[in-house]
Amino acid sequence: MPLFAPTLLAWRFSRARHGQRFTRFINRFALAGIVVGTAALIVVGSVMNGFESELKQRILGVVPQLTVSSIDREPLSHWQKLRSELPAIPGQQALVPQVSTAGVIQAQGRLRPVLLQGIFPTDPESRQALSAVREHLVVGRFEPTAGDYEIVLGQALAQELDVWPGDRVRLIAAGGGVFTPLGLVPAQRQFTVIGIVAMQSEADSQLLLLHGADVARLLRMATSQVTELRYYFDDPFKALSAQQQLGRWFAENQPGLTSLSWREAYGELFDAVALEKRMVSLMLGLIIAVAAFNIVSALMMMIQDKRADIAILQTMGMRRRGIQCVFLMQGIHNGVMGSLVGLMLGLAGSWWMNDILTILGIDMSLVGGTGLPVVIEVEQIVWILTAACLLSIVATIYPAWRASRILPAQALRYE
Repeated sequence: MPLFAPTLLAWRFSRARHGQRFTRFINRFALAGIVVGTAALIVVGSVMNGFESELKQRILGVVPQLTVSSIDREPLSHWQKLRSELPAIPGQQALVPQVSTAGVIQAQGRLRPVLLQGIFPTDPESRQALSAVREHLVVGRFEPTAGDYEIVLGQALAQELDVWPGDRVRLIAAGGGVFTPLGLVPAQRQFTVIGIVAMQSEADSQLLLLHGADVARLLRMATSQVTELRYYFDDPFKALSAQQQLGRWFAENQPGLTSLSWREAYGELFDAVALEKRMVSLMLGLIIAVAAFNIVSALMMMIQDKRADIAILQTMGMRRRGIQCVFLMQGIHNGVMGSLVGLMLGLAGSWWMNDILTILGIDMSLVGGTGLPVVIEVEQIVWILTAACLLSIVATIYPAWRASRILPAQALRYE
C-alpha cells in the first residue's frame, strides 16, 4: 500500500527513544498543549452553554418571547379567530391570550413600576406554557382565580415590597384611567398575594402574574377581550426569525397587527453573553494554536536530527512525496491523539464538574442548589476537534516540505 511505509516510518520516528531529548520534549509539549486546549474549550464551552440555557429558561421563559397585538394597542375582541388564523411557526409550543399593561405596585409604603401580565390558567395552551414557571413556585399557590383579584409575585419583587402570601397590595394601571373634574384618575385596585415564584434571575424583580379577566376589568375592557397573543417556543431564540415571518404575514393578511419580541428588552444582555462566549473560545483556542505551531518547532528539530535517515530513505528509492507523507503522518498523529485525549478529559470534566468542585471544597451555592449548569453540544465539540486536527495538519506542511528538499549528497557528506 502507498501509505503503509510512510505511516510505519512516522510511527517509528514518534516512538524512537534515541536522538535529542529536547526534540522529544518539544514534541510531547506540543501534544500536551493540544490536549489541554481541547479539554479546556470543551469544559468552558459546556459551562457557557449551560449559563446561556439557564438565562433563556429563567428570563425568557417568564417574559414575553413574542407577542402579537394591534398597532394602535386596541383590545383584540376576536382573538380566538385570530389565533386559529395565525401561521404555524417552527418550534412553536403554545400561542396563548394575555392582557398586559404597564403599571405600579404599592405595598408597605413602597412603589415599584411593573408590567402586569394577565394570564388565563384554564386555557389548555396556557397551562402547558406556564408549567416552567409553576415548577419554581416556592410558597403558596400559582393559579389566580378570576374575580378574586389574586396575584403571584417574583421572589425579589416580594422581598423588596416586604409582602407574603395573604398580604394585600395595590395595583395602579397605566391604562383604564377616567377623566374627572379633578383630572385623570388612574385605574387601581387591591389584590391579594397568593404565591411567590423564584426563577433566580433578573426576572424575579419584575415577575407579576394575575388573572387576565381581572386585568381586563382594571383596564375597563370586556372580560372576553385581550390585549395580545403571546407565543412560547421550545427555543426562545426562534422568536427572532418568527417575528420576521409574522411581519410578512401581517403585510399580506392583517396590516393592522404588529409583533414585539424579547430582543427589545433583553437583546443587549444576550448579545453580551454571546460575545463573552466568542471571546473565551478565541482565547482558549489560542492555546491550541500555540500548541499546533509548537509542532513546527518539534518537527524541524526532528528533521535536523533525522537528516541522515531521510537521505538514506531517498537513496533507497523513496520519493519526495513519501518523505512529505512521513512528517504529515507525524502531525496527524499529534493532532488526532491530542484531540481524542482532550475530548475524553473535556467530557469527563464537564460531566463531573460539580463533583470535582465539591471535592476541591469550592462553594457553588451562589449559582443555585444544583451547582454549575453544563450543556454539552455535539456540534460544538465536533467543531473543536476539527479545528484542532486541521491546525495540527497545517502546522506540518512546511516541515514536511523542508524534509523533502534535503539533498542526500549534502546530508551524507560527513557520514
